[in-house]
Amino acid sequence: MTVTFSVPRFDLDYCLEQLLKHKPPRLLPPQTIEQLCHMLKTELLKEANIMSLQSPITIVGDIHGQFHDLLEIFEIGGTPPNTNYLFLGDYVDRGYYSIETILLLIVLKLRYPQRVHLIRGNHESRTITTNYGFYTEIVTKYGGNTEVWSHITDLFDYLPLGATIDGNIFATHGGLSPSCQQLDQVRALDRFREIPHDGIMADLVWSDPDPEIMDFKLSPRGAGYLFGYDIITKFCRENDLIQLVRAHQLCNEGYISYWGGQCLTVWSAPNYCYRCGNKASVLEITHSNMQSKTNTEKQQQVLPGQYFNVFDASPENDIDTESGKGVNGFITDENVNDSEIFADFFKSIHRGKQAEYFL
Repeated sequence: MTVTFSVPRFDLDYCLEQLLKHKPPRLLPPQTIEQLCHMLKTELLKEANIMSLQSPITIVGDIHGQFHDLLEIFEIGGTPPNTNYLFLGDYVDRGYYSIETILLLIVLKLRYPQRVHLIRGNHESRTITTNYGFYTEIVTKYGGNTEVWSHITDLFDYLPLGATIDGNIFATHGGLSPSCQQLDQVRALDRFREIPHDGIMADLVWSDPDPEIMDFKLSPRGAGYLFGYDIITKFCRENDLIQLVRAHQLCNEGYISYWGGQCLTVWSAPNYCYRCGNKASVLEITHSNMQSKTNTEKQQQVLPGQYFNVFDASPENDIDTESGKGVNGFITDENVNDSEIFADFFKSIHRGKQAEYFL
C-alpha cells in the first residue's frame, strides 16, 4: 500500500531552487527523495495507462540525463506552468546528471500536475538502469547508498504508458505491437510492474518504425518489433487516430517524419552521449485540426498545427566534459550555508570515484 505524504508547495519550490539555481545542481537528500516518490506514486495511481491530453502541448523525447539540455528545452519552449509538456520517457542513463534530471521532472510534476506529464520509456527499468549508468551514478553520488535508486525505480512502475492528444494523436515512447490492435488493450494492462521482455507493454517502449517494410519484423534491438506502413495505417484507422508520435531513436536532425507525417520521432538529447554531434528537437502542437499546411509544416512533413523546434547542445556540456564536474555533481563543504535546510546532508557527502557510463 502506498503511504500518502504531503509536501508543502514552498518545500517543492525549495527543491526546485536547489536544482535550478546552483551549478552544478544540488542533490536532494535520500529522505526527501523518498517523500517525493511516495507523493508522486499517489498522484500517478489516479492516472490511466493512456492519459487524455489536449493541445496546445509540447512533446519532449529522450533526455538521458543531459540536464543542461533539459534546461535548454525550457528556454526555447517556455517553463511550466506557462507551457504544457508531455515527456516521452528515457529520462536517465548515459548522461552526467541522470539523478538531477529525474528529480527536476518529479518536482515539476508535483508542483504543476496539470502542466507536466510523464510517461515511461524503456530506460525506466531496473534492468536497464543497472547496466547503462543510472545505478552507478547514484551509488557514486550518494556514497554507496542504493536506496535512492530503489525509490526512483519503484516510481517508474507507476508511470503511464502513453497519451492521446485531442483524441486523435497517440503518443508513446517506442511504437506498436503485433499483440495490440486497439488502444483499449493498452488501457486494460497492469502497468504497475517492471517492464517485461515481451508483450504489449514491452513493445510500446521498444518498437521502431521502418519505412522499408510493410508489416511487423523482429527488432535488431532484441526486444520489440519494427513496424511498417500497413501496420501504422491500420492501427490509426481502427483507433480513429491521425498520427503516432514517439521517441526512442537517435535522429541526426533532431526529428524524423515517416509516411507523410503519420508517424513522427522526436529526439531531445543533442550531441547524444556528448559525442554524437546530432541536433535535438521538441514537437510543439498548437492544434490537431486538419487545415491547410504552412510551408514550414510541408518542409518538416508534419501535420497542420505542428512544429519541430530544433536546438543544439548546451555549451555547459563541454565544460562538464572537460572538467569532470558533472560526473559527481557535488558541492563542497565551504559552499554550504549552515542555515540551509539540507546543510547537514550536503556536509555528510564525500566525493567518490568517477562514475562509469557505459557509453
